[in-house]
Order: sequence, then structure tokens, then C-alpha cells
Amino acid sequence: MLRIRHIGAMATLLLTLGANAKAQDRYLVTLRSGFTLEALQLEAGEDTIKLVLGDGAISFPVDEVAEFRVVTVPDLAEAPQTENSASPAEKVKPLDVATLIRQASERHGIPEEFVRSVAEAESALRTDARSPKGAQGVMQLMPDTAKALGVDANDPEQNIEGGAKLLRELLIRYQNDPDQVRLALAAYNAGQGAVKRHKGVPPYRETQQYIHRVLNRYERKTAVKKKSAGSTSPDTSAAGATQ
Repeated sequence: MLRIRHIGAMATLLLTLGANAKAQDRYLVTLRSGFTLEALQLEAGEDTIKLVLGDGAISFPVDEVAEFRVVTVPDLAEAPQTENSASPAEKVKPLDVATLIRQASERHGIPEEFVRSVAEAESALRTDARSPKGAQGVMQLMPDTAKALGVDANDPEQNIEGGAKLLRELLIRYQNDPDQVRLALAAYNAGQGAVKRHKGVPPYRETQQYIHRVLNRYERKTAVKKKSAGSTSPDTSAAGATQ
């Protein structure tokens, strides 16, 4: 894993990385707000950096980027195959919410820890959760929201897929606001209309507590992940750089 903390001469740096990058490499980009995004590709201009996130892209001013890392992901296509293929019935595994969250996060280029933190705050990861207002499943999607996202809220996999997709859309919507992450969470909880009416995070106690709860969970999960990565991977950052 290559970690880079100083973003000067970005274009030259990215050209160098691109020449050595493998198809399965991923870029973890940390913004000054503390939020991290996973990108399939990085493109740099003089003043901006563009993150390609699978089915879309986000652009940021270069000075909003605090750090980015290049992480090599094992190529699953090269995994050894067994001679005896299991029947379709044998391949079916019990529902694993954590796996569904990880897969949806990867597809939409947002941190798994962030999506899981939202899911824990929404439903405690319960697939059968239903709110008095009618929100359903792990990501607590309202029927109209699920319909707009093109998913079945009653299907756990589609529910989590829809929640991750919505989070990504909200992060993109508020990408130019310094309070991007809080606004995205406020919109997820209270609706984009409420954020627009109040020109920011609504003064609802429930929404403010929700944002605090999600961000606390996310920070704890990120800290644990960084600590684990630091104990198992050699530090290739510049001398004197701190975590």
C-alpha cells in the first residue's frame, strides 16, 4: 500500500502512479473533512481532482484532499478454481448483512464503515426492521424512496444496495459544501426537502442525534481499521508523516 500525504505537483504524481497501476488497484482519497472515498481511477487537473467511482464521478478542488493511498486489491479472477463445482443449492449461503454492505459499498465507491454505521443507526442491521412511518429493512428505506431507487425494500440485498446508492447520490449532491457529510446524513434521515428549507442541517433533535450517532460509529470503525492496517502493513509514507 502506497500512502501519499502531500498533494503538490498532483498531475505529475498521478502520471507516475498510472504508469505503475494495476487494473485491480484502488485509490482511497481522504478529504480534509475526514471523509474517505474509494475510487477506481484518479484524474488530476491544475486545480481539481476527479474521482471515478464505478458508475459516476466526483470532482473536488485539490486543496480539499488531505491524503490518498493506492491499495492493491487481490485479483479475484486469478483465484484457483476447484474441479468439482457445487450445485446451485450448495452455493446458497445464509444471509450475511455484513457481506451485502461490503459489496454495495464497493460498487458505489463509498467506505464500508460509513454504510455500516448508517445501517447500524437505522436498524441495528435487522433485515425485518420497520419503523412506525413505514421505513423498511436494514437501510430503512421508505416505499417511495425504494421505488425511486429501483429496488425492492423487502429484499435485504436490494435494500442495502438502495441505501448505499442513495448515500452516494447525497454525497455527490452536497459535494461542494464544507458540511458535505453532515448534510448527506441529514438528508438521508429527514429528507432533502428539510435540508433545503433550513438551508443546512435541520434543527430536529432526532436528526442531529442521528448524525452524531452515525459519525461517532464511523470514526470508531475508521480508527480501528487504521490501527489494524498500521500493525500489519509497512509504513511507506514520507519520513516524519503522522497518521
